[in-house]
Amino acid sequence: MSQKISPKYLMNLIGEIDEVIWREFTTYKTAQACIEKWHEEEYTGYEMEENFPIIMKEEGKIDLLQTLHKIDGETLLRIAIDIGLETPDFIPAIPTFRNEIKSDYKTASSTFEKAFHQIEEHPDIAIGLANSALESIVKEILLDKRLQTKPNPKKTLYDLTVDLLKEFQMYPNADMSTEIKTIGSSLLAINQGIEKLRSEKTNLHGKTLEDYIVKDAIYTYFVVNSVATVGLFLKSYYDKKFPKLDNSPQVSEDDLPF
Repeated sequence: MSQKISPKYLMNLIGEIDEVIWREFTTYKTAQACIEKWHEEEYTGYEMEENFPIIMKEEGKIDLLQTLHKIDGETLLRIAIDIGLETPDFIPAIPTFRNEIKSDYKTASSTFEKAFHQIEEHPDIAIGLANSALESIVKEILLDKRLQTKPNPKKTLYDLTVDLLKEFQMYPNADMSTEIKTIGSSLLAINQGIEKLRSEKTNLHGKTLEDYIVKDAIYTYFVVNSVATVGLFLKSYYDKKFPKLDNSPQVSEDDLPF
C-alpha cells in the first residue's frame, strides 16, 4: 500500500466514503466522531503534529468532504475498507470475502471480522485470527456428507488443506496437468506460510524477547488479503463442484390444491 495511488482513484474514493459516512451516521456529530477515530496527534517536543487536520465549518460542524481531501491515501483506503467499500486493486478480496461468508460460514465470518478489526492495533493477533477463520472454512466444507474425509480436530490449517485438496482432486501428483498441479501446490504453500506465521511470528505461542513478532500492519494486510483470496477460491470451487442440496419437500402435481 506504499505504492503511488492514482489521484483520480482517490477523488472517486473520497466521494464514495463521504456518501457512505453520511448514510451510515446521518448527523454532523456522529460523522465527526467517525473521522476522529482515525485522527492522531503527537507532541514532538516543539509542536503538536497530526496525521491530518479536521476541517470545520463556520457554524462549528465538520466539513467532511474537505477533511477527507486532507487525509493521506493509505488512511483513506483503510477507512474505505472499514466501512465496507469495495477497493479495486487495493486489498480487493477483503470486502468480497466478508460478504460471501456472512451467511454460510458464521463462525469463520465472526472470526474474520475480529481479525480485520485487529489489523492496526494488534497485527500479530489479526494473523492468528485470520488463520483460524480460513481453518474454520476448510473444516466446514469437509463436513459435507458428500465428502469422504471428515475434519480431524487435531489437524491444523496445512493438514486440513491437504485433506480438502485430495477431496477436490487438486492435491499435486504426477498424473495431473501442470496448471492444476501449480494451483494445488500454491494453495498448500500459502496456507503453510500463513500457519507458520501464526505459530512462529505471533504472540499466540510462547515467545522470548529475542523472537521476531509481526508488528507492522502492512504485512498483516497482505496476510489477511491472502486469507480472503484463498478462502474465496475454495468457497467458489466447492460451490461449483458440490452445489447446495435442495432439502425442501417435493410436492407432486396431484397434491396441488388447483
